[in-house]
Amino acid sequence: MADSEHNLKGNPRFVSAYIGIGSNEGDRVGFVQQCMQFLKDVPGITVKESSSLYETEPMGVGYSAWFVNAVAAVETSLSPEQLLVVCKEIEKRLLDFYATQNIKNELIMETVVQGRRRIIDIDILFYGNAILDSDDLRIPHPTVAQRSYALVPLLEIAPNFIHPRLQKSIAQIHDGLSRPEQVFLYGTRGANGQMS
Repeated sequence: MADSEHNLKGNPRFVSAYIGIGSNEGDRVGFVQQCMQFLKDVPGITVKESSSLYETEPMGVGYSAWFVNAVAAVETSLSPEQLLVVCKEIEKRLLDFYATQNIKNELIMETVVQGRRRIIDIDILFYGNAILDSDDLRIPHPTVAQRSYALVPLLEIAPNFIHPRLQKSIAQIHDGLSRPEQVFLYGTRGANGQMS
């Protein structure tokens, strides 16, 4: 159990975790960068490394705007559940800020609330070697092994990390993708989705 291993005789145990961050609305780069800063400000979290920013093809029904994605490598004394609360609080903080800027634009806010536009999306991709399945939290993230928007930033900062369920490295998982979505280093995507 992740929680029972987490604290040993009252001494906090620091765990390496990977957090995925994405935005496809408004100042996408700004929101991802703000999220990184907010993570750095949380007691019990140390951001050890962050990937470059990537522009990624939208996946799923209803999405049309391209995302900006990144992954943060952190060390944390927080439990997985506590880390999830932090991520949700940061999401709410940024959404509330965006809402105050767009309060008169009901169309924008309606599509944001319905989920087709994501001001910020923060996911715990991995928490050490923990495997956790609960109603509120699944670790490793259930789609991380199928999504280039998560794997490419991970490939940059943790290519040899072993997926606890699949027992394959990030590099091996990425190499095995059959139909990966398009991912571009931010600033290199042309208007037609090709390298500029």
